[in-house]
Amino acid sequence: MRILSFVQDGVSKIGLRNQDEVIDLSIALPDLPKDLLEVLQADPALMLKIEAQIKDAPQSARKAYKDIEFSPLIARPSKIICIGRNYAAHAAEGGAATPTYPEIFFRGAESLIGHKQDIIRPTCSDRLDYEGEVAVIIGKKGRHITKENAFDHIAGYTIFNDATIRDYQRKSSQWTIGKTFDGTGAFGPELVTSDELPLGMKEVQIQTRLNGRVMQDANTRDLVFPVDYLIATLSECMTLMPGDVIVTGTPAGVGYARTPPVFMKPGDVCEIEVEGLGILVNTVADE
Repeated sequence: MRILSFVQDGVSKIGLRNQDEVIDLSIALPDLPKDLLEVLQADPALMLKIEAQIKDAPQSARKAYKDIEFSPLIARPSKIICIGRNYAAHAAEGGAATPTYPEIFFRGAESLIGHKQDIIRPTCSDRLDYEGEVAVIIGKKGRHITKENAFDHIAGYTIFNDATIRDYQRKSSQWTIGKTFDGTGAFGPELVTSDELPLGMKEVQIQTRLNGRVMQDANTRDLVFPVDYLIATLSECMTLMPGDVIVTGTPAGVGYARTPPVFMKPGDVCEIEVEGLGILVNTVADE
């Protein structure tokens, strides 16, 4: 099942994708919450009702996928937890050793944008870099989750572009300031439920293209800390809540590590394709 968030006539909605169409759930299921976070927080049985709409939805609820105005998949997660240097080759291209414990930082909700929305290059820097990543969306509350039970807490997966302002990232010993500029966290296009995907998104291809040129091309088999390990480790410290997002790390090939460096500029189109999840597309614009 593929669920997306979109805007129509200024109203936020959620939809169910069915190939080339989207079922507007505000019409098909008018009593359903209008926000994906609220759906994840509600009764899990709601997901079964949503899935049934592929067959049961009236024609009035069906819209062309190509006409959808996307918004961030989850507008205000309680936590956006990002993992740094989670591919050994990416750590190495930046001159760092492979970590022995996850390198963890956070993003703010104001940084989030949706599929086909503009990534914003801020006025204070021209060092805007791409980072294609797989993101995990939590579906079940948990603390002290074991690796064996970790997958039970996942609602699904999506794609994330952890676009980074590189000079600001290095102004501090902590990376957060360069990682949470407004309008830099592209997120979507859809939540794909776990039942449609390999367990833990193991051994899937991930590729980033900038203006059609392949910049990152890797496989999640190379994750230093796989999804179940991340969930277990993070939940030692914090309660993971429905709608929380774990951004699992980017592979080698980022722009700052190239000779000469490649930074995104206005008009550039960045595409991130992940096997089973689709393609997240964003154009770059100046603030």
